[in-house]
Amino acid sequence: MKKLLMATAASALVAGAVSAEDIKLGVILGFTGPIESLTPAMAAGGEFAMKEVSDSGKLLDGSTVTPVRGDSTCVDAGAATAAAERLITSDGVKGIVGADCSGVTGAILANVAMPNGVVMISPSATSPALSNAEDNGMFFRTSPSDARQGQVLADVLKEKGISSAAITYTNNDYGKGLADAIAAAFNAGGGEVTATTAHEDGKADYSAEVAALASAGGDILIVAGYVDQGGAGIIRAALDTGAFDMFALGDGMIGASLENNFGDEIEGSVGTVPGGESSNTDMIVAGITSDDYDSTGPYIGESYDAAALIMLAMQAAGSSNSADYAGKIMDVANAPGEKINTGELAKGLEILANGGEIDYVGATAVELIGGGEAAGGYREIVIEGGKITTAQYR
Repeated sequence: MKKLLMATAASALVAGAVSAEDIKLGVILGFTGPIESLTPAMAAGGEFAMKEVSDSGKLLDGSTVTPVRGDSTCVDAGAATAAAERLITSDGVKGIVGADCSGVTGAILANVAMPNGVVMISPSATSPALSNAEDNGMFFRTSPSDARQGQVLADVLKEKGISSAAITYTNNDYGKGLADAIAAAFNAGGGEVTATTAHEDGKADYSAEVAALASAGGDILIVAGYVDQGGAGIIRAALDTGAFDMFALGDGMIGASLENNFGDEIEGSVGTVPGGESSNTDMIVAGITSDDYDSTGPYIGESYDAAALIMLAMQAAGSSNSADYAGKIMDVANAPGEKINTGELAKGLEILANGGEIDYVGATAVELIGGGEAAGGYREIVIEGGKITTAQYR
């Protein structure tokens, strides 16, 4: 019996010694495609949280976290689902930070993540259609729905005395969802939408699209597109033909390349991008700043928060398996519990390991509502001196 007890104890020690694991997390973003200038910094934001947790040694008995990247392309559902399949079946990721654009996010969720029971937290997929997508409790997002952004942008225009607007949108789930939300809110507020037309990305010339919009008239052109693709082409054609010189821009248009391409040519133009006054991304931006990409763009904080929520939920569940920790994401994201801010992931992990509760605030004042929706706020931007500046938070 004594020998049996000693053998059992030895087995327990061995088991404890190997209980730590190298947990792989997928990072699926559009490293190529219409927002490729934005995604390197987004990925770096999520991976910064993973490094913070790995360095702490406090996740699941000292487990480390390794990011594995996949290219969503933002627009090619087939390529995105293939990338997700590889991450899950070949690389064995335990969760996914991503995807980024709404159409590919929905495709990955329906065809890969949900069938395989793998958690996804998107930092930037904002289509209202995703609010009602079947997900078996596996899908969350740290940026708010465009149903909210549409109202915010409409409010901005109303307060500036703009009574009529034409709308163009990139022809996909994101563009149509945002355009519909803006139009509904603008009309409800007494504004007139003179025309709503789709544009295709990847064209060399958008003068025909702009001519049609100009013929309908409007005080301003609302662009729900991508800063590295058709949205930029629309603006260039509008400026070159004199059709419009004032623009209202959705979040997919806000990035350093907007300044680089247009500068003060679009002086006074406005836009909206997720963000709140209490957001705290300074530490993240300082940690990921690189000459290789724009570390001032959108969704960096949301990416950090997406990764952080996955790892904190793992700790709360005592498991890296999605089936075990998916139900803990809402718990760690919301009250009650001790507030955990940017750079305090080790503190949060320790509290959870000791059986306590946390309320993760993170970089973007995280609060999840409904079935994993971000409550979220928005930053109103204005182009001043050719630069993207913050007008206020809403």
